[in-house]
Amino acid sequence: MKNFLALILCILIFSNNVYANEKIKKDGFVIPTNKWKDKIKIDENFEVNSPKDKIIIIYNHGSNGNDVKLKDCFWRQELRNWAQLAGDKVNDKEIMVYIHCQGQLEGDLGAELGRIGMWMKKWEGPYPGTSKMDRRVEGNLKVVKKFVNLGVPKKQIFISGHSCGGWATLRLTAKYMNEVGGGISLMPACFWNLSKKFKVKKVGYEKAMEKFHKKNPGMADWRQNQIDMIKEGNAPILIFTHPMDHFEGLTSDWMDDVPNFNRVVVSEKKKIAGKNCVLAGSNWEEPLKNAHSINWADCFLHYHPIIKKYIASRLE
Repeated sequence: MKNFLALILCILIFSNNVYANEKIKKDGFVIPTNKWKDKIKIDENFEVNSPKDKIIIIYNHGSNGNDVKLKDCFWRQELRNWAQLAGDKVNDKEIMVYIHCQGQLEGDLGAELGRIGMWMKKWEGPYPGTSKMDRRVEGNLKVVKKFVNLGVPKKQIFISGHSCGGWATLRLTAKYMNEVGGGISLMPACFWNLSKKFKVKKVGYEKAMEKFHKKNPGMADWRQNQIDMIKEGNAPILIFTHPMDHFEGLTSDWMDDVPNFNRVVVSEKKKIAGKNCVLAGSNWEEPLKNAHSINWADCFLHYHPIIKKYIASRLE
């Protein structure tokens, strides 16, 4: 009997864990919820009623392969905070959050070198052809155009994203800010775990980046070229970073040199405003382990007023 009960308990825990980590491979609108722990559902219908009274946030996922095709797009748990923001109003206009799956895209170099190949020293650069990031930007512009064709004013369309999706937000707004109302970038990164691998905290930024350029010259130059383009764009966007983010957390200070950037450094710990951060499912709680995903956690709700204030400023 004890073994049977233990088995049932394991099944329940596993099922909750599966749900919390379930992957979404489609485009659609995040259905609004009132509670952070509510189940997340997606409406795949591309419909916007009363488009002039709507604010559209196009949300882009991260990527565990910089320039290659992937089978997955979103983790369902990363959409929890967006589900609570969806349905809110700014200046009497309702927020709708649209998730945009681009895992199927691939860059020319990724196709040639594969997932690990981009980190081999043999690639000296420059980038040959069209990158996956370029194609992600192009794909977002197509979605923006579809919303405009539905009647949504450009200034009421915002690009957002986490990690590589956050980097895509920086890239798109730098070149095409006139096509959208604004951008909200969350933990922007798309060049592996720079802060951790090159021990930025221990050796300092300059020595770490010197080693990065020496060991991975093609990747380093490619990243720097993008940063230069983003700086030149000087787009008025909202950005969230965290110093404990092992990807770009300690390599993000260049953003302070961009006058129009509004950068929020979330915290120096895995908590916000004194609140411990929790990530997971509807019947259990999992403490935040990875600061790169702090914007997925319940404590990040603290920043929703800042996000809405930014959106309001762009509607003026």
